[in-house]
Amino acid sequence: MLWRRNLFAPLTALALALTASAGAGTAAAATDTTAVAAASPADDFGAPGPYATAVEVGAITTLYYPRDIADSDRRHPVIVWGNGTGGVPLVYRDLMLHWASQGFVVAAANTPMSNLGISMRAGIDMLTGRNADPDSVFFDRVDLEHIGASGHSQGGAAAIVVGSDPRIDTVLPIQPGPLANIDAVRVPALLLAGQRDSIVFPALVKAFYNAADHIPALYGEVRGADHFTVVGDPGPFAAPTTAWFRAHLMGDRTAGAQFFGPGCGICTDTATWSDVRRNSLALNVPAATP
Repeated sequence: MLWRRNLFAPLTALALALTASAGAGTAAAATDTTAVAAASPADDFGAPGPYATAVEVGAITTLYYPRDIADSDRRHPVIVWGNGTGGVPLVYRDLMLHWASQGFVVAAANTPMSNLGISMRAGIDMLTGRNADPDSVFFDRVDLEHIGASGHSQGGAAAIVVGSDPRIDTVLPIQPGPLANIDAVRVPALLLAGQRDSIVFPALVKAFYNAADHIPALYGEVRGADHFTVVGDPGPFAAPTTAWFRAHLMGDRTAGAQFFGPGCGICTDTATWSDVRRNSLALNVPAATP
């Protein structure tokens, strides 16, 4: 399809450039660690979280996670990720590390063709095994009861596809491609579009939102964003995606107030959003209990 051909070349070029700059540290089965700044205020979801981070690149899945997870006093919820056409997790590294710094274990599928969601589900399976393995740093530290699905472009469509999996608690597709059926999703959804996206037009994302009348669903259109704004530095996508997952996977009430209740934070933030919509089911969700 045309949208796939248009997306493949720029994402592939960017991935190659980033891989060259990263060097051997991103080889298969490699592990890298990254320190982050001190804990940010609880309501500053775009700032780095309190956790130093680590990266493990495997054959099927790249993991981004709190570096000292083995010594953590809590279990950490999971986000599974799907790449845009031709992309690899390295393209979205900054966003993945941001989520990991906030306390999530991110299982990013390595495949550049993620639409079927097979590799995303494989990430859940792998973490299930690691969580049960006494020799793993993830042993009993992964919260498999709270799992979200996200992705960009073709990977956004994959997040919708994976949203039918009973292990998934919420979906957050970013500029999702059209090859998905949101009717099969049974969990809350935040659908993000870019105001200036000329590959996945906002109208295509609105179509998913309009079809999602059976679940609490929100539509957010990021002001001025094109299709590649989320690539590299995620900019305006970092804070709302973090808040959404903190609300649904961590029970963070401050984060939930960004989307639900009469004080809905994103609803009045016209600097970030050119259009925000909440369906009737979302309007009935109280801010304190997303």
